Amino acid sequence: MNKDSFGTEPLSKLLKAQSIPASIGILVMSVYGIVDTIFVGRWVGAYGIGAITVVMPITFLISSIGMAIGVGGASIISRAFGEKNDKKAFAVFGNQIMLTLMLALLFVLLGYVYQDSILNAFGGKGEILEPAKAYFGITLIGVPFLAWAMMSNNVIRAEGYPKIAMYTLLLPAITNIVLDPIFIIVFDMGIEGAAWATSISYIICASFTLWFFIWGKSQIKINLRCIRPNFPIIKEIGAIGSVTLARQGAISLLSVVLNNTLFIYGGEMALSAYGIASRMLMFANFPVLGITQGTVPILGYNYGAKLYTRVQDLIKLSMKSATIIAFVIFTLIMGFTEYIVEAFTNDMELIEQTIPALRLIFLATPLIAINMIGSAYFQSIGKAIPALLLTLSKQGFFLIPLILILPKYFGLYGAWYAFPIADIGATTVTYLFLHRETNKLKQR
Repeated sequence: MNKDSFGTEPLSKLLKAQSIPASIGILVMSVYGIVDTIFVGRWVGAYGIGAITVVMPITFLISSIGMAIGVGGASIISRAFGEKNDKKAFAVFGNQIMLTLMLALLFVLLGYVYQDSILNAFGGKGEILEPAKAYFGITLIGVPFLAWAMMSNNVIRAEGYPKIAMYTLLLPAITNIVLDPIFIIVFDMGIEGAAWATSISYIICASFTLWFFIWGKSQIKINLRCIRPNFPIIKEIGAIGSVTLARQGAISLLSVVLNNTLFIYGGEMALSAYGIASRMLMFANFPVLGITQGTVPILGYNYGAKLYTRVQDLIKLSMKSATIIAFVIFTLIMGFTEYIVEAFTNDMELIEQTIPALRLIFLATPLIAINMIGSAYFQSIGKAIPALLLTLSKQGFFLIPLILILPKYFGLYGAWYAFPIADIGATTVTYLFLHRETNKLKQR
């Protein structure tokens, strides 16, 4: 497959070709997250899970700069390819490289300088603080490499190489799964071992993507002449990429509010319970995320080529496929909750807290496809404002306010109730936006 096939091949074939590799990559990444948590939970303890829960949203907030630049640039590149404007695509990639490296290194430096304050804000308190500091300090080393890999992954997918994009997700996951038992068990390095395994995996991933752009099949080569500031391009990357950055910012703000709320109403165990649930969120939703990622470059190309009927048909196809899969996931989670939780830990107190939390968090799972694909559609066609609003709808407009309000009346369970209510609210808002937009496409 190459970029030009996005406008001619059958949509079902394109969606499979793009979504299956993306889903496999996300699956392996989420399996890594689960395996990592299992090793930490069983060989470090419940407080180790709590430490990872505190640190991960911080490191991903910093590295999401690369993801935001990647998504923003990939949207422009997809549309540029649809318009047969390869020169613009090359210039966009050059500016992506410059922005990613500069901003990632700046924020890593700030992370080291304000380490204690940041960890405390994200819930690093009590018995969790010390392991969180150990994990954070080492993981920061790999964050710039993760930022580069996240940026590159989106560009590779926009070029029409979904399998290569899949490999960029497989490599760090497999590396981490291999290194975790070596560092944690064999070398008895505890939480530091888990951190080193994570950082090394990010470095390997970044090295692979760099190889692809220099010596691989990439149509967009690294060219020093393109790595010059082009302010109209930077502005467009920022406008579209800000949606992704805002989403990750909202997720990080959610982590601050949720982690502190959980610590107040349930202590360290409640925080560790959410650590297990959050790992399952990514794992269980991997097919829906894969379909969403697979849809984006196809939408961008066809919208740029003014093939609006194909855009409409693709929205319907991806929405239907993702909703069916989300319902299957929901059924499995509800049917096997106890077995899932017991795989992570043998701590009975933690098991008892996690089972009801997991069921409530996944209660509205069949609805998530509408919100994900709806916000991805607006982002892929370059409409930053509606994309931003829909991206922020779940975490920013519903989940965070609900977590601040409901625990006052329902205690710890109020935090868990907030998740399905937020899913319902975000889905409703997305449906209204998307319905209006599809009517405009029909007119065109």
